[in-house]
Amino acid sequence: MELLFLDGVFHEKIWGGNRLKTYFDYSIGSENIGECWTVSAHQNGDCKIVNGEHKDKTLSWMWENKRDIFGNLEGDRFPLLTKIIDASDDLSVQVHPDDYYAYEYENGELGKTECWYIIDCDDKAELILGHHAKSKREMEEMINQGNWEDLLRKVPIKPGDFYYIPAGTMHAIGKGTLLLEIQQSSDITYRVYDYDRLENGKPRELHIHKSIDVTTVPHRDHEIVRHIQEIENGYKENLIKEKYFSVYRLYADGKVTFDHNNKFKIINILKGSGSIDGVDIKKGDHFIIPSNYGPLTFVGNLELIISHV
Repeated sequence: MELLFLDGVFHEKIWGGNRLKTYFDYSIGSENIGECWTVSAHQNGDCKIVNGEHKDKTLSWMWENKRDIFGNLEGDRFPLLTKIIDASDDLSVQVHPDDYYAYEYENGELGKTECWYIIDCDDKAELILGHHAKSKREMEEMINQGNWEDLLRKVPIKPGDFYYIPAGTMHAIGKGTLLLEIQQSSDITYRVYDYDRLENGKPRELHIHKSIDVTTVPHRDHEIVRHIQEIENGYKENLIKEKYFSVYRLYADGKVTFDHNNKFKIINILKGSGSIDGVDIKKGDHFIIPSNYGPLTFVGNLELIISHV
């Protein structure tokens, strides 16, 4: 069984920039790339395998035809989507529905619960994470009045921070932020506010009614308890274990043996270079470890994020 390396799918965004090119050395021509979908089987960005016997097959094809690679996990679609986001400008204030709402109102789509690992950010960068409304009625009044300063809850950030954003959380990524997002395989977003920006001469669509409908009121914080486990030549940091995904960070400085269990895992290399079982890897690589791969060894100076269902 071999590792599955994937070719990311890039998306231009009104708020995108060139940090994916300068930070990760990706070969992209546009100066407005906002997202690289690093591991995705979604129809809006289906990644291709770039190595081995399954080269040029899409991840969705692998899910349909090689389910043993994923531990014969049940489901009609690959469950996770990981992406790197470069916000050179503020993203719209938005909220995502849960599975039940998305299934009913968005043609059977999944809801979208996600989490963020801050790779890098400008000094004094911040996120919008939650709101201050005490009721749906108060939220609707504040939105209608454009009272964003009182409604939106801002949070200062720094590199290495980690946030959990369950469906129903009002949120926005702030200008000057580079982050890794791990989420359900969904592309459903309801915009609440877009700073009155124009795209192709027109304001982007807002989804006020649906946003109010799905937003959790009052806002609930979700405390993240990070636990570091020392290992030989490195450490493993547990970031979160929730219904849709488990995420942890691995740091290696030398040779690190990884005891892979029977769950397939998504790997995003955020820093450094080295090898895995003799295969060269570097910052910006992303791959899947098949469920029955067995123990493996990282060598080098590496920081990576591991996620699985």
